[in-house]
Amino acid sequence: MPQLCKGNRELIKEINHNLVLNLIKSRGPISRTEIAQLSGLSPATVSGITADLIASSLVQETGEGEATRGRRRVLLELNPSAGFVVGIKVMEQAVASALTDLDAQVRHHRRTPLTASHGRPVDFEAVLPAIVAAVEATIAESGVERSQVLGVGVGMAGLVDGEAGICRYSPYFGWRNVRVGERLAECLGLPVYLENDVNTLTVAEQWFGYGHGRDHFVVVTVGRGIGAGIVVNGQFYRGALGGAGELGHITLQADGPLCPCGKRGCLEALAADPAVVSSARAAMAAGTPTALAEPLTLEGVVAAAQAGDELARQVLASAGRWLGIGISALVNLLNPQLVIVGGEGVAAGPWRLDPMRRAIAEHAYTGLAEGLEIIVEPSGDETWARGAACVVLGELFKPPVHRRSGPENVFPQ
Repeated sequence: MPQLCKGNRELIKEINHNLVLNLIKSRGPISRTEIAQLSGLSPATVSGITADLIASSLVQETGEGEATRGRRRVLLELNPSAGFVVGIKVMEQAVASALTDLDAQVRHHRRTPLTASHGRPVDFEAVLPAIVAAVEATIAESGVERSQVLGVGVGMAGLVDGEAGICRYSPYFGWRNVRVGERLAECLGLPVYLENDVNTLTVAEQWFGYGHGRDHFVVVTVGRGIGAGIVVNGQFYRGALGGAGELGHITLQADGPLCPCGKRGCLEALAADPAVVSSARAAMAAGTPTALAEPLTLEGVVAAAQAGDELARQVLASAGRWLGIGISALVNLLNPQLVIVGGEGVAAGPWRLDPMRRAIAEHAYTGLAEGLEIIVEPSGDETWARGAACVVLGELFKPPVHRRSGPENVFPQ
């Protein structure tokens, strides 16, 4: 019988540790006997692994289960305070940050202002100190020892190559091929994982939210822009360059309004929050009766719709219909079980979301919308930052063969 080399033995050991840890995380409180039954590992192997996990403080004993043959089973659960991670979302005018425990529960969050770029290119090195300061302040204010912080997740809009830690293109800062992850790791002395901001929410849903246990689902966010995160066959899908999910830039109207990307008729130009405001402003300029007045904001349009203003209701319904048409394209392409719609723009409520739902049902291919679950989940600064933190947690709980290149295991040993 061929002998396993040391590297193979170590890999198998790490895989088994990961299997046991994930069973405790997802099924806990759980007994060692149940772990052995579910994992297929021997009771002796399970005992050895759980002893290691308890010694490292990742797992803790918590009471006793039902008696079996006269003996009560000691139950195990994840110790959420064994380590902490920081998540940040880098926005045009601010950095939203949050520190979470291993259960993705936010222990502290803050918002750090940035000098607004106003669409003009900004050198990354000029912004870097403010991002580093935001992370350090989040850790210091949380009261958590810095040695307990296992890593930092960074979410940002644009074309992001998460595997390489490179921002290929930032529409807000004008960055191209910037090694954001590498530079932040150098400054912070911590592992840093970079991801597109919509993808961070998708990872959070996959590991800790509505998408947990779902093999096929998409997350669609609507706000200043529109994006999508995709999970297929239980695997998060990034695409060749990390650009999968640019839903906002599918062309729906060839000669439609100009999009910030420079093209015309994109979904984003028809359905995002700025599109609602632009449509209302154009109608006002054309003399359409309305109670709306400058300065126009999405919040103002929603308030007017709630007060009965017909124009406000029309522009929200139009944006919702276009959004639904765009989502129906995802339904036709991917046939998901679940669509989670989030972002600041869902605050528009039924005036936007009811037309969205009707459009999905109308434009999805026959049968594909039947049984499709649609969940609306608002997203604010804390939610975005927590999503970025979940990118780190997702890497920690992944089987070693599926982790990104970089630190093999940042859990304490």
